[in-house]
Amino acid sequence: MDLIVVLDTNAYSDWRRSGRWHANIAIADRVVLPCIVLGELLHGFGKGGRAAENIAKLDDFLSQPQVEIATLTRRSAELYGNFLDQLQSQGTPIPTNDIWISAIAHELHGELATRDAHFEHLPQVRLARELR
Repeated sequence: MDLIVVLDTNAYSDWRRSGRWHANIAIADRVVLPCIVLGELLHGFGKGGRAAENIAKLDDFLSQPQVEIATLTRRSAELYGNFLDQLQSQGTPIPTNDIWISAIAHELHGELATRDAHFEHLPQVRLARELR
């Protein structure tokens, strides 16, 4: 079975800044960047002073053969709806984009690399343990 690592926005940023998650990315058969994460990254780059440099680094990363962008599917939309219902029932809201990211990670049977603890409110989503 392939090891699929799905990157949250903060995991990509942490990897770029400090190398955190490097070991997970290095051993993954597939590294997935959800389209939602791509949008968040591009938004953040546009607000910073090094947009062109950051976009070039992102494009280089995306050109690697094991890296792919995940788009939304009908199944991810169904999971989003189920996860939203679950979170509302539990009284544990999380940001909307993170529900979409969770849906993609779950749909792909991937491990979600993130430092956001609120993803733990969705125990069916596998969270990556940082390897060192």
